[in-house]
Amino acid sequence: MCGICGEFLWQGGSVSEQRLKTMLAQLERRGPDDGGVWTQNQIGFGHRRLAIIDLSPAGHQPMVDQELSLVFNGCIYNYQALRDELIALGQTFVSHSDTEVILKAYRQWGMECVTRFEGMFAFAIWDDHHEQLLMARDRFGIKPLYYAQVDGGLRFASNTQALLAAGGLDTEIDPVGLHFQLTLHAVIPAPHTILKGIKKLEPGHWLVVNPDGQMFKKQYWSLNAQRPETLKDKPAWLNQTHDLLKQSVMKRLDAADVPVGVLLSGGLDSSLIVALLAEAGAQDIRTFSIGFEDAPEEKGSEFEYSDLVVERYQTKHHKYIVPNAEVLPRLPEAIDAMSEPMVGQDAVAFYLLSEQVSKDVKVVMSGQGADEVFGGYFWYPQMAQAEGSALERFAPRYFDRSHQEWLDTVDARFHIEDVTSDYIQDRLTEPGADTFLDQVLRLDATTLIVDDPVKRVDNMTMAWGLEARVPFLDHLLVEAVMSAPPELKLEDGGKTLLKRISRGIVPDEVIDRPKGYFPMPALKYVRGEFYEFMKSVLTSDAAKKRRLFNPDYIQKLLANPEAPESFTAIKGSKLWHCALLELWLQRHVDPYVQS
Repeated sequence: MCGICGEFLWQGGSVSEQRLKTMLAQLERRGPDDGGVWTQNQIGFGHRRLAIIDLSPAGHQPMVDQELSLVFNGCIYNYQALRDELIALGQTFVSHSDTEVILKAYRQWGMECVTRFEGMFAFAIWDDHHEQLLMARDRFGIKPLYYAQVDGGLRFASNTQALLAAGGLDTEIDPVGLHFQLTLHAVIPAPHTILKGIKKLEPGHWLVVNPDGQMFKKQYWSLNAQRPETLKDKPAWLNQTHDLLKQSVMKRLDAADVPVGVLLSGGLDSSLIVALLAEAGAQDIRTFSIGFEDAPEEKGSEFEYSDLVVERYQTKHHKYIVPNAEVLPRLPEAIDAMSEPMVGQDAVAFYLLSEQVSKDVKVVMSGQGADEVFGGYFWYPQMAQAEGSALERFAPRYFDRSHQEWLDTVDARFHIEDVTSDYIQDRLTEPGADTFLDQVLRLDATTLIVDDPVKRVDNMTMAWGLEARVPFLDHLLVEAVMSAPPELKLEDGGKTLLKRISRGIVPDEVIDRPKGYFPMPALKYVRGEFYEFMKSVLTSDAAKKRRLFNPDYIQKLLANPEAPESFTAIKGSKLWHCALLELWLQRHVDPYVQS
């Protein structure tokens, strides 16, 4: 896990090493162990390393092999098998790193090499023979890859902070990104971002940039959600899912030369990861949990459930309790770690947990993806039972605002057509899905999850040099589960397959509990210090100067922040959505805007 950046100039001139170092300064926390810069005339790469595989200097990046140069962020879990295959084909290696496997795989198979990789990755290769810059991103976008076209060239980086620091970008708000941001609870599907000058490479795509500046993009993977020709009975589905999930967990344990832990929330997903590790014979399992002070309305931790898992499997457990008084003061730190504005309030929880966990391990497994792949959210049954078109069944139960309310929310100069509805309608009617629920879960797993929980966990863990691995997003597992019948997802209140696999190896209390969300009492209730904090952000001089929001709309939310109409269909605070976006712009964009 690392941070990467680079620059490619196609109108003459040489890349600035100092500009690469400026970008690297914004990536240092992603890779605190080592750094490097490589330049050659019109092309340059920068890299910050978090050493996990082949800890020796042989794993240093940028990695150069004759006419090929590479920077890479992520992990190729099947790198050892690929290495053996490549050696049999005549390739030679000087390291034991997965980084070198990418280089030799490209040399052997070209960009089609990405179809052979099992893992999470974002990388860039300079092919000096063809004078081409080639970039790729993993199937689920677990690893980020942003890019910006600048005068006479292109820059890329693992976060937007690095691109902004390099300067020369259009920092105006993109109305399309704004529509997505305030409608899909901060999910802005690639290639868009909230800023006109920054794009992101779509998951499951690779991109070629030619010497004349022409760019060619190709989708190398898509997800099918149809039943197989040979129907299976329920036991067969359970056995296949159990086997694939255990394999996924073990891949993510074995592909490391450092200890690997588990973020144990007390929910079913992370508890099952621990159980499968133990079932596969893993020793000295390390687990980590975080909790907060209780509030009058609810408990601030789920220790009662995580403790059951720890007791059963005798893990080496670390438990952290954060006083609520510390949450709000540290919220700006978490926002500073966000490459894009993210409204999930558990971001600060992951940020504070990662700070502690990084003192003990460099790699952790986390349960992100299970709800989206296996059907765990409350809105899935609601959508399945609804009538109407795909959009009519989806939007009222997921969108944060109707298009009309979005028009009422933002200043008139940003007004555009209903791009979110058009996008969702197109995605929910693509071929390759048997039922409406199949369409929804495919959309969630390939798009919505990328820019919500997956991105949030990557940003918050990497802020502390901690790599998060997500076994539920193994593409072989997801492909199999997507072809399973809907009743194996929505029976038993959702996540049918996981619950039935878990029975007997996860405590029943964890399986049968109501679905929980990261308890964050200090930020959940829109009142007190949290309310005053949001009010100060939205009425600040910077907010008034920006004129992003309609003042009447903001005043309505401030006047009654806990009214039913002040919350979205999936229980998000509309006031928080606005305050988070404004504060993110103040902290990330305003310092680079010329007054």
